[in-house]
Amino acid sequence: MKLRSFLVAVTFVLITQPLSAQLAKTPPMGWNSWNKFGCKIDEKLIEQTADAMVSSGMKAAGYQYVNIDDCWMAKERDAAGNLQSDPVRFPQGIKAIADYVHKKGLKLGIYSSAGTKTCEGLPASLDHEVADAKKFAEWGVDYLKYDNCNNEKRPFLVRYTAMSNALKATGHEIVFSLCEWGENKPWEWGKGAGGMLWRTTGDISDRWTSMIGILDKQVGLEKYSGPGGWNDPDMLEVGNGQMSFNEYVAHFSLWAILNAPLIAGNDLRTMSDSTNAILTNRMVIAVDQDWGGQQGSLLHTDGNTQVWVKPMKDRTRKAVLLLNRGATPTSIAVSLADLGFTPSTKYQAVDLWSRQVQQLDQVLQAGVPAHGAAMFIVKMGQ
Repeated sequence: MKLRSFLVAVTFVLITQPLSAQLAKTPPMGWNSWNKFGCKIDEKLIEQTADAMVSSGMKAAGYQYVNIDDCWMAKERDAAGNLQSDPVRFPQGIKAIADYVHKKGLKLGIYSSAGTKTCEGLPASLDHEVADAKKFAEWGVDYLKYDNCNNEKRPFLVRYTAMSNALKATGHEIVFSLCEWGENKPWEWGKGAGGMLWRTTGDISDRWTSMIGILDKQVGLEKYSGPGGWNDPDMLEVGNGQMSFNEYVAHFSLWAILNAPLIAGNDLRTMSDSTNAILTNRMVIAVDQDWGGQQGSLLHTDGNTQVWVKPMKDRTRKAVLLLNRGATPTSIAVSLADLGFTPSTKYQAVDLWSRQVQQLDQVLQAGVPAHGAAMFIVKMGQ
């Protein structure tokens, strides 16, 4: 009887555990077509990107979703009212692409909008949630980015919950990404509506000012993030060419300390070694994927310099990011006491980019390049 009761209890827990907790225990990692390619996509690009995700070492570093954004669908639904792929650019259909991606040990993501049309004017899912969710499941889709265009000003909670319920009803596991642009504070209701990540702002662009502007809007959102529901400051621009190497290092480091989804947006097939090195820095990725009870938060700001800090799950270490928003190099320092450490104890800081280790007395200090960041794990020393 005791064994039977235990099995019943375990079964109950598994059944009643929120789907989000099962699918998005850590921030999703992958790639999305929009930032680099916009509507210039086809099945060859998606398949080659899946190949590159494996050959570049990104899969080994933790990336798994290959996400097709807007413009994959035909201009009209089929005779049965179902979404269908563009017959020229995706002639094999989405299921064939999903099968290809799955054979690589990866997962496929797709896009629609909680409106009558997508942002590019193609058929979307408002009032078609059940049929579209069934089709996504039939195709083997693993991730849905759900936009907010052409929503007819209908209640946001109703629109997003309808798709969430439709996805759950299929019985197929699909990560649900709310792309509501932060208009109605989705961090407050997103998880309750079935979302597993939610955009906190409008679209990012490949500019330092855009990235920093989005960063500023993350301040104060820490309490809304955690396993099964992540704040999403939008996709990465690393490698798209309009920011410097140091700016991309800062961009990637900041997204990691924020426990943000790491969704690359560059051309994986042709990326440089330096871009690959940023995107596959496993020590930085480990910070992003580690849940210590709170996403990284702003500890101190002084003009162009900032200190961001995030607890790690073992409670003995913290990730610390020193950010120089200014146009000239500078030195940034923060005391161990301000970081919450006992000053009398010996500590060391591991630089997550140079791999160098420094012994600390009372202060963590580093020179930081213009528009750059230095990132460390601070822990007890020897």
